[in-house]
Amino acid sequence: MAEEQEESQVIRAPKGTHDVLWPESSRWEALVVAFAGRARRAGFGLTLTPVFEDARLFRRGMGGQSDVVNKEMYEFTDRSDRPLALRPEGTAPIVRAFVQHHPPVPWKAWYVTPAFRYEEPQAGRYRQHHQLGVEVLGTEDPDVDVEVIALAARFYGDLGLRQVELSVNSMGCAEDRPRYVAALKQYLAGRAAELCDEHRERFELNPLRVLDCKQAQCRAVTEDAPRLVDFLDAACAAHLARVRRGLDALGIGHRLEPRLVRGLDYYTRTTFEFAATALAAAQNAVGGGGRYDGLAEAIGGEPTPGIGFGIGIERLLLACDAEATFAVAPAAAEAFVIDLTGGEEARDLVDELRQAGLTALRAYDGRSAKSQMKQADKSGALFALIIGPEEQANGVVTVRPLRDGGDQQTVSRGAVAARLSELSDEVTGP
Repeated sequence: MAEEQEESQVIRAPKGTHDVLWPESSRWEALVVAFAGRARRAGFGLTLTPVFEDARLFRRGMGGQSDVVNKEMYEFTDRSDRPLALRPEGTAPIVRAFVQHHPPVPWKAWYVTPAFRYEEPQAGRYRQHHQLGVEVLGTEDPDVDVEVIALAARFYGDLGLRQVELSVNSMGCAEDRPRYVAALKQYLAGRAAELCDEHRERFELNPLRVLDCKQAQCRAVTEDAPRLVDFLDAACAAHLARVRRGLDALGIGHRLEPRLVRGLDYYTRTTFEFAATALAAAQNAVGGGGRYDGLAEAIGGEPTPGIGFGIGIERLLLACDAEATFAVAPAAAEAFVIDLTGGEEARDLVDELRQAGLTALRAYDGRSAKSQMKQADKSGALFALIIGPEEQANGVVTVRPLRDGGDQQTVSRGAVAARLSELSDEVTGP
């Protein structure tokens, strides 16, 4: 009996995933189109990588102490016992593709991809979520950092967002980090009892993660912690100063946030994060990234500087909702064909209209005239094209406006596509 009940249960999407159905998906489509246009104008090309990779890519690239790798990554072996992992983020696969295929530098790639992390679902962040991002490989010029940050900032503006704040920091170089980590560890050891439960026991393994903790106890302790920017060598300090001057020159507001370290171990020098202040503070990050000059080398390639960012689509759309912006409605169909002669006329006419570049809909299953008219009205189409026995005999189509109250007219069957295009332009504009 239990087995029969289990078989009869409706299968639902796994926890931490969600379906995006039409017409909601039209908003996603418009978002990706807007990002693609912004990226293309900056010289980026779309790059597609596998949804699963050799698990060593993330273990070596993202660091053994990363929570993403140790706690959240979906790992499995295939039928040949190869260790694989679902992509937890977008940067490492792009860098792997660069190392493998050796495109000319500077190489500028953008992507849109699902990412997978086994973590407790939260607002705008699912176990399968979706990211937009860009990566630039092959140059350490700080002006590229400015260009990448500006691309993200301008994109938020394209969506109508006005309540987005940018924080910037530097993770320093390989020589700076050990000195800073030692100083930070010493500071935290003196106040370990004040840290949150997780970091009270683990801060010595990776003290930088304490800076990224959102718990009030850790935030209070790190308020007076040593600042990484005070440990930068001359070259790293100059790099950060150049980035900040560039952002100022482009009119991109930002603030220096010494506690900004991001969550992955591959970051060096510039790191940045965008927060949507219209959302709750604990879940308001809508994008971020930084420079990762050692990542290509860590996964077996030649030393190659790089920088990029990732933007979570679900969280970004929540920010748009909070500011009541970027409301996208599906484009109205030009025509709904109502066939009262058996359906063959509708079959042929909708194909003709679609071939002419128009959006055409129809009813199915031999519905009545009343039912077809009702469906036409609900469809949102601009015009109903009616073919009854009389129209069929005379080789014409009756064109009836559904939205603007214009006059009904009769159009020759052979001219209906051209005339519909003209009428649609009059209603919607060219």
